[in-house]
Amino acid sequence: MLTTTPVELYLGAAGYCTHPEFLTLRGGRLSPVPFPAGFACIIHPVHGPILLDTGYSSRFFEETAHLPNALYRHITPVVYREEDSAVHFLAGLGLKASDIRYIILSHFHGDHIAGARDFPEAQFIYLPRAYGAVRSLGPIKAVKAGFLAGLLPEDFMARSLPFMCQPERWTRAGKEFPFDEVYDIFGDGSLLGVDVSGHAEGMMGLLLRTEEHDYFLCADAVWSSRAFREQRRPNILAGIIMSNRQEYNRNFDKLVQLHQQFPHIRIVPSHCREVLDAWGTGGQKR
Repeated sequence: MLTTTPVELYLGAAGYCTHPEFLTLRGGRLSPVPFPAGFACIIHPVHGPILLDTGYSSRFFEETAHLPNALYRHITPVVYREEDSAVHFLAGLGLKASDIRYIILSHFHGDHIAGARDFPEAQFIYLPRAYGAVRSLGPIKAVKAGFLAGLLPEDFMARSLPFMCQPERWTRAGKEFPFDEVYDIFGDGSLLGVDVSGHAEGMMGLLLRTEEHDYFLCADAVWSSRAFREQRRPNILAGIIMSNRQEYNRNFDKLVQLHQQFPHIRIVPSHCREVLDAWGTGGQKR
């Protein structure tokens, strides 16, 4: 086990977008395929229910009703129903929005933050440079960066807990974790934030374990499990929306190394339908 304190994990998705597969997986199909807007509910033994990201919400359509934000919706078609929301998912677990004390934001793309306003009592945990990279962007640059400021609550800064501690190296059983920057979020070894930048500046994955399995929720370090299993990078055109192509490639290689070095870890990309079908939804503890 890579972490010391077990948690409960529930994987869900709030809507999905569509893209031609070849953009996200070199050699993939030309036809569009669905990419679920994944999120996770984590039940911590001390801190209670925590979300990693939120998926889409109806607010996404409100924020993209007019130009320039409408470009986001047309470039990335979205399918969403109210019953897909993170709030509805949590109700299936017997939880209310007010039960969520913390939301960990992997990064600030619209499909990860669109439900943030649905949780008025939650505090937000993220790497400072993730928000710093988008908070001052003009309208056009913000859309290019996948950031819609109106999706965040008005008191976002007052409820923010940007993670300021220094990263550390992480080893288990004599093996060094391939990623350079690991953050012990609660200081108890339960949730380890991992810098997986490249797709977005300051993007953070999450390493955790349940009683049964180790998991690495790797955000958008890849769009599908096939990518790291078959070592198939995205099409070069996907680099247009990346914050740093070189950094993306470095972290892609580290994810492949992680899969090879720690094959027991269940790697969970945010948008992988295969993973959700195998380990997600249905209200089942993982």
